[in-house]
Amino acid sequence: MNRNKREKEFYSLDVGDSTFTVLKRYQNLRPIGSGAQGIVCSAYDHNLERNVAIKKLSRPFQNQTHAKRAYRELVLMKCVNHKNEHVIATISPHTLPPPTLCATRYLVMELMDANLCQVIQMELDHERLSYLLYQMLCGIKHLHSAGIIHRDLKPSNIVVKSDCTLKILDFGLARTAATGLLMTPYVVTRYYRAPEVILGMGYQANVDIWSVGCIMAEMVRHKILFPGRDYIDQWNKVIEQLGTPSQEFLMKLNQSVRTYVENRPRYAGYSFEKLFPDVLFPPDSEHSKLKASQARDLLSKMLVIDASKRISVEEALQHPYINVWYDPAEVEAPPPLISDQKLEEREHTVEEWKELIYKEVLDWEERTKSNVIRGQPTPLGAAVINGSQPSSSSSSSANDVSSMSTDATLASDTDNSLEASAGALGCCR
Repeated sequence: MNRNKREKEFYSLDVGDSTFTVLKRYQNLRPIGSGAQGIVCSAYDHNLERNVAIKKLSRPFQNQTHAKRAYRELVLMKCVNHKNEHVIATISPHTLPPPTLCATRYLVMELMDANLCQVIQMELDHERLSYLLYQMLCGIKHLHSAGIIHRDLKPSNIVVKSDCTLKILDFGLARTAATGLLMTPYVVTRYYRAPEVILGMGYQANVDIWSVGCIMAEMVRHKILFPGRDYIDQWNKVIEQLGTPSQEFLMKLNQSVRTYVENRPRYAGYSFEKLFPDVLFPPDSEHSKLKASQARDLLSKMLVIDASKRISVEEALQHPYINVWYDPAEVEAPPPLISDQKLEEREHTVEEWKELIYKEVLDWEERTKSNVIRGQPTPLGAAVINGSQPSSSSSSSANDVSSMSTDATLASDTDNSLEASAGALGCCR
């Protein structure tokens, strides 16, 4: 498309303290969230005839690292977009042709009802707790099957609808698990960081499972499980509750980190029965597998300090507390194909990244027109559990996700709390 003609398809308007330049199909913009990385608005899409969320990233081209992250997010979202119901669907990315206004980038996404931060405050029954976790794990399995590690799972990056449909979003820190490439330790908002990240070790896909364990614990306790002030305090919070790890694990650490850890007080930790007593859980379900003991067992298998002994997403999906919802069509869907096989190896100038992103946007638009990427996925609805579904009639409004009185939201807090300036415990001497 001619670039001048394309520019005429856009219009600008002020939304709060920010100016949005968007396609004319999007009207009635209203701010619903903001943070260090940008601002999110709801809008009405006249083409799809429904409400959507528009996420504006205001600094994607601040430097080469940010530009590569923006490109990576776009490529990964495109490859997972239409394959799995539990990964947020991106309806349309767009930006103006470089150099015009290419300092900004927009993602148009499904508009959800709330993020998991709001759901955590509710008293969920076992059916809803288990079902939300199942969907979370399905989305992660879909990513892992393509070699994609999310690396930034947290309640604000998980969104829900009033019918209990859950989706995962924000792929700015996700990356492919390419062999031989250094995996940066500066990932995952601190409270949800796995021990191998805190300690500056290498990590694998089940780094995401630790994060899910922390999120599940928060849903049960209604408060953050390991609220560390910094890396060192985060590690202390972990071992105070779970105990100092074995010598076998400590021998995997580099010498300086091992010396630091060994010089810390030793903690016996607490049993999971003590950390998560029955009183924290909802009453046992009529379903024999949906009860406190099974939920606690799942937590004990996800919150394992030694990643080599922590369960994988495939194993978590087979756990009795989760597999009551098991649907092969969801769990075993074909993995997404990453279009750029050299995604992690690419190094470009900021201007080159802009051109690459613009080409990706145009390719996305062409594929959308050809129905290769579908902008309006079929609603998942309520899943069936052995012939029944989570019943709203048997639960109080405190149990009912549909009782959330929140504005619709894309549900990313877009916070910038990743401590790129703070080293892992690997910096301790």
